[in-house]
Amino acid sequence: MKELSLEDLINNVKVYDEKSVEMIKKAYDYARVLHDGQFRQSGEPYIIHPLNVAYILSEMHADADTICAGLLHDTMEDTDISKEEIAQDFNKNVANLVDGVTKISKLNFSSKADQNYANTRKIIVGLTSDVRIIIIKLADRLHNMRTLQYKSEFKQKENSMETMNLFVPLAYYLGAYRIKSELEDLSLRYLYPDKYYKIEEIKHKIEADSEKCLEEMLLTINSILKDKGIPNSIKVRTKNIYGIYRGLSEGNKISEIHDLLSLKVMVDDIASCYLALGLVHQNYHPINDMFKDYICNPKTNMYRSLHTTVFGPDDRLVQTQIRTYDMDKIASFGLTAYWDIEKGNARDKMQEELKNKYQFFKSLVEINKVFADNQEFVSQVQKELLSDKIYVYTTKGEVIELPKGATAIDFAYRIHSDLGDTMVSAVVNDKMVGPEYVLHNKDRVRILTDLLSYGPREEWLEIVQTTKAKRRIRELNKKQE
Repeated sequence: MKELSLEDLINNVKVYDEKSVEMIKKAYDYARVLHDGQFRQSGEPYIIHPLNVAYILSEMHADADTICAGLLHDTMEDTDISKEEIAQDFNKNVANLVDGVTKISKLNFSSKADQNYANTRKIIVGLTSDVRIIIIKLADRLHNMRTLQYKSEFKQKENSMETMNLFVPLAYYLGAYRIKSELEDLSLRYLYPDKYYKIEEIKHKIEADSEKCLEEMLLTINSILKDKGIPNSIKVRTKNIYGIYRGLSEGNKISEIHDLLSLKVMVDDIASCYLALGLVHQNYHPINDMFKDYICNPKTNMYRSLHTTVFGPDDRLVQTQIRTYDMDKIASFGLTAYWDIEKGNARDKMQEELKNKYQFFKSLVEINKVFADNQEFVSQVQKELLSDKIYVYTTKGEVIELPKGATAIDFAYRIHSDLGDTMVSAVVNDKMVGPEYVLHNKDRVRILTDLLSYGPREEWLEIVQTTKAKRRIRELNKKQE
């Protein structure tokens, strides 16, 4: 693989933001001088790493402040430069971003474990003030994972486990599927190399065997949409290696993984999405229970698309994803797509969307408020936000994301504090259940309340999973004492 150069970075940036080029060149020279004499374990000059981080950010069309911070992201940690000097030489935004991704010095802690908990908290909570902090960390982690072969086997596995447990879920929450998929595959390669290479071989064979089938479908769908006056473009996609591994781990055969092969159909507007869906179904028989409308009901990370699995040529199942061009940008890059969609106002738009539309954000703010101890904070984030999820429906069809094991009580408090305070029972899938009922994926939930009810019972604390529910139950029980 050819070594990345400053010119490669600049050429990427010129495509979407030529006026930032001089500032980015300045940041590169600044970082190069500060890291002079430092080397990576590969033997390369250290500057190669921040340059690659900045390049990954430029692929997302990141703004100038973010790319400069990507170039400078290790300077406060590994050199003598201060936040104040960066602010003076660039601006406060760049300085805040670099500070946001800089590890807290080990001198402040009695043990390595305490330092790790504090730094994990800093990374996670950073997105509440500026989501670009976590985006830089994801780019940093992605390049480190791409060059993990230079680490010891122990470090490879340790970094891969941390990536799967922390950075993959964070990438998912932000909707950054491209980064998420690559991080998953790279982690699997070091955690279970034999399984990784075996599945990689199967994947290549499937791609070769399916090439004609997918090409035929692509040309057919493109043609029928054009005939109806619907401009479009179509891409072919095969599920990532980790996705196949997970499907097989759940007991499926390769042939049973319905989204193994996909066609992504992009059109101009939402109306065209539904017209395209009808035309696809006229030509290819759908599997009825494999249809998902994520346009009407977006995922909790704001992913939007129509998914339908159809019988393609040669008896192959092919998932067809139909979406607008903007939806496709968000599907690939998540919140970072706003750098392209919103241009100059992107950072504010990202933060506003995160605060108002992403369910995990409110839970994170709540956990941060309740847990002062870093270890307890990280433990609760792992349990409530980064572990397995369930997705249940309100009576209006809204999707609510909860940790696996969550109860009807957790659901009530997620909707509104008053609903939890006055709940007496719930109706789940048209069946009456008690407040303690443990919810399952796709349950439809309605909470029954009584304003004269006794209120939340202290024993509920033993069964609820979410921080908000626990805090509210404690508060109300204290008042009643």
